[in-house]
Amino acid sequence: MSILHGSFLIKKEEKYFIIWGEKWRNIEKEKFDLEAEFLYIYPFLIEDKQELGELLKQNSLGGIISDEAINNEDPESFWQWEMALFPVQKKPKSKTVIPLLYEHYLGISNKLSSVILYPWDVCGVKLSMDQLLRLLQQLPLNKVDYIAPDLRFWSHVYRWSLDLICRQKFIPSIDEKNNCFWQPLLDSNIDQGRLAHFIQLMPSICRCYVENEDDPNIPQQKLILEFLATILDAQIRCLLTNISTPVNNELMVQTWLESLNSEEKSKCHLSSLDNKRLQMAFDNWTLPIQENLISSDYQLVKKQYRLCFKLQPPSGQNQTDNYDNWKLDYYLQAIDNPDFLIPTEQIWLHPHPQLEIGDRIIDNPQEIILKGLGLAAKFYEPIAESLQESMPNYCSLNAISAYQFIRSAVWQLQDNGLGIILPNGLNSGVDEKRLGVKIEAKVNLKKGERLNLNTLLNYNLKVAVGDKTLTKKEFQNLLAQKSPIVEIDGQWLALQPADVKAAEDILNNTDSGTNLTVEDALRLSSGNSETIAKLPVVAFESSGALADLINSINDNQKVEVLSSPKDFQGTLRPYQELGFSWLYFLQKWNLGGCLADDMGLGKTIQLIAFILTLKEKKELNKPSLIVAPTSVLNNWAREIKKFAPSLNALIHHGDNRSKEKEFVKTSKKLDIIITSYSLVYRDFDTLNLVEWQGIILDEAQNIKNPQAKQTQAVHELNSEFRIALTGTPVENRLSELWSILEFLNPGYLGTQQFFQRRFTLPIEKYGDQHSLQTLRSLVQPFILRRLKTDKNIIQDLPEKQEMNVYCGLSSEQAQLYQNLVDESLEKINETTGIKRHGLVLTLLMKLKQVCNHPAHLLKEEKLNFSSRSGKLLRLEEMLEEVVAEGDRSLIFTQFAEWGNLLQPYLRKKLGVEVLFLSGSTKTEKRQEMVDRFQNDPQGPPIFILSLKAGGTGLNLTRANHVFHYDRWWNPAVENQATDRAYRIGQKQNVQVHKFVCSGTLEEKINDILESKQQLAEQTINSGEDWLTNLDTDQLRELLILERSAII
Repeated sequence: MSILHGSFLIKKEEKYFIIWGEKWRNIEKEKFDLEAEFLYIYPFLIEDKQELGELLKQNSLGGIISDEAINNEDPESFWQWEMALFPVQKKPKSKTVIPLLYEHYLGISNKLSSVILYPWDVCGVKLSMDQLLRLLQQLPLNKVDYIAPDLRFWSHVYRWSLDLICRQKFIPSIDEKNNCFWQPLLDSNIDQGRLAHFIQLMPSICRCYVENEDDPNIPQQKLILEFLATILDAQIRCLLTNISTPVNNELMVQTWLESLNSEEKSKCHLSSLDNKRLQMAFDNWTLPIQENLISSDYQLVKKQYRLCFKLQPPSGQNQTDNYDNWKLDYYLQAIDNPDFLIPTEQIWLHPHPQLEIGDRIIDNPQEIILKGLGLAAKFYEPIAESLQESMPNYCSLNAISAYQFIRSAVWQLQDNGLGIILPNGLNSGVDEKRLGVKIEAKVNLKKGERLNLNTLLNYNLKVAVGDKTLTKKEFQNLLAQKSPIVEIDGQWLALQPADVKAAEDILNNTDSGTNLTVEDALRLSSGNSETIAKLPVVAFESSGALADLINSINDNQKVEVLSSPKDFQGTLRPYQELGFSWLYFLQKWNLGGCLADDMGLGKTIQLIAFILTLKEKKELNKPSLIVAPTSVLNNWAREIKKFAPSLNALIHHGDNRSKEKEFVKTSKKLDIIITSYSLVYRDFDTLNLVEWQGIILDEAQNIKNPQAKQTQAVHELNSEFRIALTGTPVENRLSELWSILEFLNPGYLGTQQFFQRRFTLPIEKYGDQHSLQTLRSLVQPFILRRLKTDKNIIQDLPEKQEMNVYCGLSSEQAQLYQNLVDESLEKINETTGIKRHGLVLTLLMKLKQVCNHPAHLLKEEKLNFSSRSGKLLRLEEMLEEVVAEGDRSLIFTQFAEWGNLLQPYLRKKLGVEVLFLSGSTKTEKRQEMVDRFQNDPQGPPIFILSLKAGGTGLNLTRANHVFHYDRWWNPAVENQATDRAYRIGQKQNVQVHKFVCSGTLEEKINDILESKQQLAEQTINSGEDWLTNLDTDQLRELLILERSAII
C-alpha cells in the first residue's frame, strides 16, 4: 500500500505545498554512499506520475489533479524536485547507509545512535492554492492508513484556519512592499494555546525540506504561522469572490481594498508616501492588538505578562448578609506561570520602565496594565468606570454585576487574551457547579415478570450540586438569600433562572412527565450526559435487580461463568465458557448481545453451548432461528450435529422447503432452524408465523444496510432474545454498528438520522474523540470482542488451528458436476488400462474445477458472480473479515489458471492488492513478491500461490491464515504448503482453512483421509492415483452427488 505525504515549503520569496507518494520496495542489493557528492533519489519514492495519480483516485482524491496534467509528457509541468533530510541507519564500520521507510523510523530516531539525517531527492506535485484547498477539504480527519502524519498535521492546521474565520479572528494588512493580505489574529488564550499545541505536535518530516544540506531547519512556529496566514488569506479571498469591493473616497484606501478583494494575493500600486500613510493608520488602528499580530518574519511577539482579573467573593462570617460585596481585583499575571500574580497597586507605586521581582524582570508593566484595561473596558462597563481613578486597582460589584461578569464578560475577555481567575465552582466547563438532579432508581417486577430494556423504573429525583443533595429546606434557604450567586460547602454556584424553576418543580413533587426505563438506566450508568426534568443528571444510583444488571453488564468479568453443558461433545476453553455465559446472562435480562470475537476463536460453538444450556435448564420452550449466509448453512448443521447432537436442527432452504402451516408444524419439533438472509425476506410470511425464542444472526455485517429488504425483514421478526455474531471490528464501521445494535436492542442508539448527526459525522469526518468515547461507553455492554492477540486468549490457543470449511454447490455447479459424472463414467466403463487411468484423472481434475467455479471449467476469461460458486462465496466472506482485522492470508490452488481468474476478482471485490505466484512467475518477480508480502508494512494482505510453485521453499511468516482452496488430496503436500506460514519465525497463531464441497467427491475423500484408514496411507504415498484403481461401481459411489450438496 502506498502512503501520501504533503508539506508546506518556504523557499526565499516563494511558498507552496507539495504532495508526494511513498511505497515500500526491496533495496537489499542497492548501496548508498555516506559521502556521495550527489543526491540519490529517495528509494521508496513513487516516481511515476501515473502511479501517484492512481493513488489519489483510489482514495477519492482524483479530482485534485486533472488527468491532462498527469498525462502531460513535460515533467516540469507536474513534478517539483526537493532536497529532503530523512533518517537513515549508518552501517557499523562502513561508509554506506540504509534508508528507512517512514513507517519504520517513526519513534526510533531518538533511540538509535546509528540513525542520522541524510539528504535525498524527492519529487511531488506542486499544488495551486485552489488544488490545496480542495485537497484539505476532502481529507478525512479520522485515521486512515494512506495519509502520512505530515499531511494529516497540515489538514488539522487548515481546520484551525476555518475556526478562525468563523470567529472573525482575522484582519486586513499591508507591508512596506505594498503586499496586501489577510492575516490571522491570535489574541485569545485559546488560539495561543493551539499554536503551542501545534508546535509541540509537528512531525519532524514537516521540517525536512532544505535548499542546502547545511541549511538550518525552519522553526516550527514560523512554518505554522506562514502556512496559517497563507491558507487563511486564500480562503477569505474565495469567500469574497462574489462580494463587490466597498467604495472609499480616498484613492489609496480604495486601491488597498480592491487588492484585498482580488482572487489571488497581490500588490497594490501605492507610492512610497501613500504606503507610509496607510501603514501609520493601520498601526494606530491595531495598537491594542499589536502584540497579537504576526510580525514580518512570521513570529508572534513573545508575551510574558498580561492583565488578569480576579473575582473575589464576599468575605466574613455572615456572607449571607453581604452577598453584594463582590470585588474584581486587577493583577499582572505571568503567562508561563498563572500563579505568579502582582497586584496593580504594587506596580503603580513603583512607576519604573522595569520591575524586578525575584529572578523575573518585567518590561513596561504599567503599559501592559493600561493596554489591558483599555481593551477590557470595551466589554464590561464597571471596568470602564474604574478608569476614572488615576491608579485603578479594582472595581466593586454587587451580586447581579458579578453574575453578569461571569455570564457575559468572562469569555470575551479570555478570547482577547486577558487572564481570568474565578472562585471555586464558577469556572465554565467540567469544574462549573450547577444545579442538577440525582436519580435513585430500582425496578419492581411482578412474580414471573422478566426485566427488559422497556421496563419502567421506579425512581426518585433529588436536587443536587455535585455530590451534595439538597433538601427542600436547604434549597429554600439558598433562594432566601436573593442572590444569583450562592455558596454551598465552599463552592460557589451561579443560579440560572431555568434551573431554579426546574429544581422547585422537583422539590414540590411536580410530575416531570418523564418515564424512565432500563434503557435510560444503562445510558446514564455509562456516563452518557442526559437531562431529566430540565436539569442535568449529576448522579445515578441503582439498587436491587437493576444494580445487579448494571454492575454485570458494564464489566463482563463479573458475569457468572457457567459450566459447559453436559451434552456438549467437546471441550470449551475458558474464554469460550465466559462467552456463552455472557450470552446466557443477556438473554436472562431480555437484552441482545453481539459476540464479535476474532475469526477462529469459536463463536459458533459458544452459540451452540448457549442454546444447549437453555435446553438443559429446561428454558428452551420454542425454536430459535439462525440466519446465516447461504455458504455456511451446511456448516452450521454439521457443527450442531458434531457438538450438540441432542439439539434438533433443520436447514430451511432449497426448493422443497416447507411453507406456512406445514413449516409451523415442523418447527414445533425443533430446537433450531437454520436459514439464509435472502430467504428471511422471501419467506417472511412463513417465518413470521412461528413464535421464536431467539433470532441469531451469523455474519451479522450482512444487515449493515438498514434500507435493504433482508435487513428490514430480520428486524420485523419477533423473538424473546436476539444475538449477533460477527468477526469484523464493528466499532470501526459506524453504519454497520448502528444497524446491528438496532436489531439487538431497538431504539437504544436512537434513530438512524440522530445517530448520523450525533456520532457518524463527528467521528468519521472530524475525528471527534469525545464522541467516539461516548459511543464506546454506550455500546460496550452489548459487544463482547476478544482478539486472538489478547494475552489471556493467546495462551489458550494452539499455535496452529486446522479446520474444514464446508461449502455447498450452486445449481449451475451441481448440473455441471452431474453431467460430467454421467458422461465420464459411461466412457470409463468401456475402457481399460492406461486410457481408463487417464480418463479417471481427467474427470477428477474437471470435478475439482467445477467445485472451484463454473468459470474455471468453462475456461471463461474472468469471474463475475460469486453466487455461482459456494466456495468462492465463502472465501470472499472470510477474506473480508481477515482484511478488516488487518491479517494476512495465503491462498493455495493447484491450478495456475484459477489463480489468474481469482487475483483480479478479489482485488476488485475487496479493494486491496492481491499477489499471485505461479510456475510462470520469473525468479526476480517471485522474490520481489515474497519480499513485499513479508517486509512491506503496508503490503498486500492476500497472496495466491499455485501449489507446485509456492508449496515449498518460501518463507511467508507474515501470513496468519492459510486457505487451501482446492485440494491436492495428499496431506504431506498440503502440510508443506501450510508450513510456508507455520514455521520458525512465525510469531502469530496460524489458522488453516481447508475448503471442501459438501456432498461431492471432495467431502468423501476428505472423510477417508481423516478416518486414517488404509486408503489414506495409500493417498499420502501416491497422490490421487489410487482412485484410478477403483472399479466403476466403487468410483460411482465415490463421485455420486448428494442432494445436500446444493445450496
